[in-house]
Amino acid sequence: MTTTISTKPKTLGELKASGWRSRTVKEELHDNLLRMLADKKELFPGIIGYDDTVIPEVCLAMLAKHDMLFMGEKGQAKSRLMRGLIRLLDPEIPYVAGSELHDDPLRPITKDSKRLLEAEGDSTPIEWWPREQRYAERLAPGTKFADLIGEIDPAKLAGGTSMSAEDALHFGLIPRMNRGIFAMNEIPELDELVQVGLFNILEERDVQIRGYPIRFDLDVVILFSANPSTYNRSGKVIPQLKDRIGSLVRTHYPREREIGIAIMEQESSIELDGDFPVRVPLFMKEICEQITIEARKSDFVDTQSGVSARFSIANYRTMIASARRRAAILGEPHAVPRISDLGHIASSSMGKLELDMMSSHQMSEQQVIESVQVAAIKQVFDEYADQHGFEEIAEIFGKGVTIEVGDLLPSSVYADRLKRVPPAWEKAFEINPSGDPEMRAACVEFVLAGLYSHEQISRSAKHGRIHYEM
Repeated sequence: MTTTISTKPKTLGELKASGWRSRTVKEELHDNLLRMLADKKELFPGIIGYDDTVIPEVCLAMLAKHDMLFMGEKGQAKSRLMRGLIRLLDPEIPYVAGSELHDDPLRPITKDSKRLLEAEGDSTPIEWWPREQRYAERLAPGTKFADLIGEIDPAKLAGGTSMSAEDALHFGLIPRMNRGIFAMNEIPELDELVQVGLFNILEERDVQIRGYPIRFDLDVVILFSANPSTYNRSGKVIPQLKDRIGSLVRTHYPREREIGIAIMEQESSIELDGDFPVRVPLFMKEICEQITIEARKSDFVDTQSGVSARFSIANYRTMIASARRRAAILGEPHAVPRISDLGHIASSSMGKLELDMMSSHQMSEQQVIESVQVAAIKQVFDEYADQHGFEEIAEIFGKGVTIEVGDLLPSSVYADRLKRVPPAWEKAFEINPSGDPEMRAACVEFVLAGLYSHEQISRSAKHGRIHYEM
């Protein structure tokens, strides 16, 4: 039931009169999900590429009223999916005023709330808990039993509270999220004793804190995330905990490059307008995302760890930054990213790849980054070359032509140097039709880098500038 702010009940009697009914969190998610599905509303705004795979599985898990495990490699939106469930909660729910565990006024679980309801009856004060506060998450490494479940509070003992009383307890995150959602990230890294406490909560709903038996009918949805390489490793997650998780939702990287580009553009949150605006040609977006795809396929990268979407995002931002820097230094009206701008992505790539230490041929991270970049340019170039054909341009270099490019070379220089062979180079400008020098310079570099990736021309670099020749 939705209650407007102006008529929000403030006492138990008013709450009963309003017709509000008590529901568990799983019932709440179940009912609200069905309503949103019927109304054709977007369930997870900002999540791209999961409409036909992951999101249906999440929906089924919620309709089955399961706790869930999101399993996938890094950078697959596991945390975002878990946080997205907040939208499926009611805007706010009532609880007994002052209740540490946000007790349901119609189904209290703590002694304090029960005593208050017995003493005050329908006059018991009611407060409201907004859905944004009904979600909490924790990273497994370093998490202790007291953090999640609770501990005896020394301050309360010093104040005269009996150690055998519920009042002496300091509750952890999960009891405090009673009637909410709790998420545990990287569950395989959680201490075994804490895992035991979790599977008790998932199934029996009872725990013990320092020998004090607590039997709370906790109403909480528990979510987990894990990387498959660690989750499936023997001994990392105890079998009893695995057995009690209702649904396993497998995430994945974008199945198509276009989806990866859409994610990259959305998550980069970089302003392309303003001073020295940036115009990014499609082929540069394709190369930037293809670099990540090639890294995921590389024999030198640990495939079990994966390559996060953050790899593409960081490189995309660096590429745009390099282009904008050039426009500011040279005073060009706008910036267009070129292949030479990708020479700076090592700074945004380093540390994001986990190399395969078992590979028979060891390469440094810098070398791996350079190799996947060349492979990406080759892949994208081949797609364009099939359509346009650049054999005539390659033949030009057989006549002793040398072309210099660089991230700080003025766009006008490219036009001046290509005046000798305009008919052939018109082919290059069909890639991204435009008459401005900046876009034409980007097209020239793309074609040169593509020919180099096929070993049709050679390349040498000196002082930040690159020379292409036969």
